Amino acid sequence: MMTIDEEQQALLKRAAEERELIFNRYSLGLDPSNQVDPWENPTYEIYHITDKYGFMHDSRLPDIRDAHEVQKTKIELERDKKWVKMIDKWNPHHEKLRKRVFKGIPDRMRWPAWKKLLNVEETMSANTGVYAKMLELSRKYSTEVRQIDSDVNRQFRDNLAFRERYSVKQVSLFNVLNAYSIYNPELGYCQGMACVAGVLLLYMQEEEAFWALNALIVNEKYAMHGLFIEGFPKLTRFLEHHDRIMLKIMPKLHKHFMKHNVDAILYSIKWFFVVFVERIPFSLSLRVWDIFLLEGDRVITAMAITILYLHKNELLRLKDMDSILEYLQVKLHKNFGYNDDFAIEALERVMKKLKEHKLDVPPPAKVTEFPTKPLGQFVEADIEKKIGRRRSEYTDTEKQVINDVILRQEQNAMEVQSTVSYETSECATGTSMASHGSSETFSLEDNNIHLKTANALQNTPQREILMGT
Repeated sequence: MMTIDEEQQALLKRAAEERELIFNRYSLGLDPSNQVDPWENPTYEIYHITDKYGFMHDSRLPDIRDAHEVQKTKIELERDKKWVKMIDKWNPHHEKLRKRVFKGIPDRMRWPAWKKLLNVEETMSANTGVYAKMLELSRKYSTEVRQIDSDVNRQFRDNLAFRERYSVKQVSLFNVLNAYSIYNPELGYCQGMACVAGVLLLYMQEEEAFWALNALIVNEKYAMHGLFIEGFPKLTRFLEHHDRIMLKIMPKLHKHFMKHNVDAILYSIKWFFVVFVERIPFSLSLRVWDIFLLEGDRVITAMAITILYLHKNELLRLKDMDSILEYLQVKLHKNFGYNDDFAIEALERVMKKLKEHKLDVPPPAKVTEFPTKPLGQFVEADIEKKIGRRRSEYTDTEKQVINDVILRQEQNAMEVQSTVSYETSECATGTSMASHGSSETFSLEDNNIHLKTANALQNTPQREILMGT
């Protein structure tokens, strides 16, 4: 019979062999000798068209483009020329930049524009060789390889860049995530990071995407570290702020959600963690990403409110949790109901109104939302992580997440009872409530805008919440 020490050594050996096997498959990439299970490479015979972003759809494109599409192409070509000049004479504080970002960065210009907004080239120059070192260390010591491999296999599989198993972009995504788990050992890897890195890789090369991901995680402007770190402290802070805005701006919808046990955590995970990817049409999510990279995380709060404001009438007609969540998580992704320009114009107005009412940013972040340990300094994992043994119990931090959800729901219920009546609130009468005692009202009507809870979470591993399922 094996001793405890012998058993640990056997498990360590097995983990090392599994890690090496997975890395070898990604090293082979599209080599014919690489082993790929048939289920991993669906043939997609039913698909006939591919949009400009590489995503495939199950209907054919029209044989002839209409006049609107032709005109749109001409406008985008003209904007390409303006962006080439602007990037050549880059000024991140110029008002013209902001106006053009809100109009939408032309897709061909996102690569240079996003790199500028995230300061990628300067960061790479200052950290020559660091990425290669992190990637090398990850092959020997990464404890996240199994989960990363699993997530790479399901990320953007309806996009040509990621469709084929062990394609160039799949390999790049695998490498970036493993290298970053070594570079930022305090954070390691969390599932939402795969989607963020995947979006970056649609427009960047591998090492560029690594440093862009790092900027999004550690830069205070975006501060995604606080979203992905255990306990999700930034998520808690933003959810509380989201509830506060809902209670002030849309009390009837807020009460409707509370009545049907629709906590914000159930519909907003992919809003906050991956900036609306896979929750609204991809073309619109890219527009939001453009503004997010320019303005920072306050855009996420504003876009969340914009979505609910634009669709509040339809949401009020839905009478149970499942239909509300399906509408917000599935239907809006397929058909948002408004074109991208209209939605972004609404977002800009919401950002302005929230700022006027001092609701555009949540309360200040706590120190737990930022890295507390040096980046890029290798820290060998403990024996439990190396073996990959799952914990049988929640940590204190994970338990606190569940308690926070329960507490927030209780507070929401009490606040809803203290507001105006359900029937006479702003959504029923067409007027808006004043915010923070101001005599001004939060209203977008003049701009022609038509206007499972904690119990489930207790049975859900904390980091699986990020999948939004």
